[in-house]
Amino acid sequence: MSRRFLLVGLTGGLATGKSTVSDILRRLGCIVLDADVLAREVVEPGQPALATIAQEFGADVLQADGTLDRKRLGAIVFADPPRRRRLEAITHPAIRDRYLARLAELEGQGFEGVVVWDAPVMIESGGYKHVDRLVVVITDAATQRARALARDGDRADVERRIASQMPLADKAALADHVIDNSGDRAATEARTREVHAALMADARRLSGR
Repeated sequence: MSRRFLLVGLTGGLATGKSTVSDILRRLGCIVLDADVLAREVVEPGQPALATIAQEFGADVLQADGTLDRKRLGAIVFADPPRRRRLEAITHPAIRDRYLARLAELEGQGFEGVVVWDAPVMIESGGYKHVDRLVVVITDAATQRARALARDGDRADVERRIASQMPLADKAALADHVIDNSGDRAATEARTREVHAALMADARRLSGR
């Protein structure tokens, strides 16, 4: 069965507002598959990936109730690129399996429209090469840092996380559509609606409507 929906990658950087854009696209009728949600599912208690993480990074990354202490693990891996790559080697295959199963389900249902794959490291992992269109959410550096600090409050951690990511300009250079979220919500919503209209036109061409 040939796929009748347009598969769109959505990515950005720390505190650029990707979730804002994702929420708008969802309200406009897109199906959004969120890598962060899948990432939480694959490390729930009882999942093989969680046991492997505890073995690799130590029991300290587990909370008293057996769930993953994401903040503690994040502090370890963002400060140490080889260990971050090791974590990704554990979690990414499990995330990808769930993602592909969901795509197969939508294909089997004959869904027509736009499916958004919302993933923070889509470009770094090479996953952007397997989508039909790529949308990158950016913001200026000062706004990115201010939003990240307001959310987290730890300046050193924010700087470490930003430094660990691919520069936004490099991501934007690969995009089919760029959404600048440096301004207010209304401006971001207007630009997202423009991008959505273009994606829907592509989806209609794909499905022959």
